[in-house]
Amino acid sequence: MDLFEYMREQTKEQESPLASRLRPTTLEEVVGQEHIIGKGKLLYRAIK
Repeated sequence: MDLFEYMREQTKEQESPLASRLRPTTLEEVVGQEHIIGKGKLLYRAIK
């Protein structure tokens, strides 16, 4: 990895839209829907 590639990687995350930076990446990061996707619930098991 050279200096320019390193800088591209560093700025790529900073320049991405706020929505994509804050988007949950796992089911555990989804807040407020425990009755639907909580651990042990049907939808949680189906997705996993």
